[in-house]
Amino acid sequence: MNRFPIQRPPSSVLLAIGMVLLASNLRPAAAGIGPLIDRIRAGNGLSATAAGVLVTLPVLCFGALAPIATVLSRRIGAQATAAAALVVLLAGLLVRLIPGVGFLFVGTALAGAAIAVGNVLLPVLARRSFPERVGLITGLYTTALVGFAALAAGISAPVADAFGGGWRPGLAVWALPAAVAVLVWSPQLGRRTPEGGTGPDADPGRVAGARALLHDKVAWAVTLFFATQSAGFYATLAWLPSVFHSHGKSSSAAGFLLSLALLCGLPPALTVPSLATRMRDQSRLVLVFVALIAAGWLGVILAPTTLPYLWVVLLGIGQNASFPLALTLIVLRGGSVSTTAGLSTLVQSVGYLLAAAAPLAIGAVHDLSGSWTPALIVLLALLIPQTLAGLAASRNRTVTLGPR
Repeated sequence: MNRFPIQRPPSSVLLAIGMVLLASNLRPAAAGIGPLIDRIRAGNGLSATAAGVLVTLPVLCFGALAPIATVLSRRIGAQATAAAALVVLLAGLLVRLIPGVGFLFVGTALAGAAIAVGNVLLPVLARRSFPERVGLITGLYTTALVGFAALAAGISAPVADAFGGGWRPGLAVWALPAAVAVLVWSPQLGRRTPEGGTGPDADPGRVAGARALLHDKVAWAVTLFFATQSAGFYATLAWLPSVFHSHGKSSSAAGFLLSLALLCGLPPALTVPSLATRMRDQSRLVLVFVALIAAGWLGVILAPTTLPYLWVVLLGIGQNASFPLALTLIVLRGGSVSTTAGLSTLVQSVGYLLAAAAPLAIGAVHDLSGSWTPALIVLLALLIPQTLAGLAASRNRTVTLGPR
């Protein structure tokens, strides 16, 4: 008799709650930095370049360290790996509060490494444990991802203000939900259930790593779609307030516009995965979401002060709908649990590494031109490869291992 049956409703519900808690902690560590970056610079004597590295560091970790998830899952199982990642995340959040620039960067890197593992594991857990409810589960944890990113962008600075104006309280608050998640997941730390070939959905003897999918066109289509939509999102996260500030908006008003864009992503985050799983081909979703983003950027470029709330709503819906669609495509195109694990690793390692370059590149275009217009035109042009990759990834196919 299986002591820990994952298919019984109580256990499934507990796992779903755990996944939502895990997802809730995968963005505040990064999203909370931006609103406090000026205070962090002043408090630590950071140059503009060093501050840029700090802002980009979590996204770099998301990509560079994503393969760790596959290695650990093979050794101890996905759930024990998720629990260990949350412990490392909590440690990173606390380490970066210690006085000293080195601790700030080390703690941020630790948090980024833990988040990289969690990013990869969520689609795998959804595919393995909820094969009949992939859309619902993906929608729930994606909503938690987007919602807590918006929360971190919106309240990190006010929390810092409430505790004297220093940056540490604004970052320290995010250790609380991480501690709650660690408590919920802690029973998994003692379990050792290596992945690799049991169950009806497994691929015995062939646990896929990202390398096994390097020759697969479907895998690269999903990867490039994920990369381009992430690049646009993280460039928006980094620079949208500065764009509106340059047009006369106060810092508070510009920050509110960013928070509004993120909050508008909550309904599509919850609904898009379920909608996508009911469709044989998701190309119509890709086209609609890209059109919304394009309309938003055109509005910001041509009439930034005329209807700014409309432009950020369009951007927020389009960008935050593309993200859950990309996560859902990982599950739909993965096929089995083992290939989904490999695809999730490939997509998120390459995707986040490419996306990490976007905020730096957009900032550089602005610095060279002295205007935000050329930089925003670059983001508008980025929608072309996003559309092409999205249409290719939307076709009703699954990845295959090894060369075709």
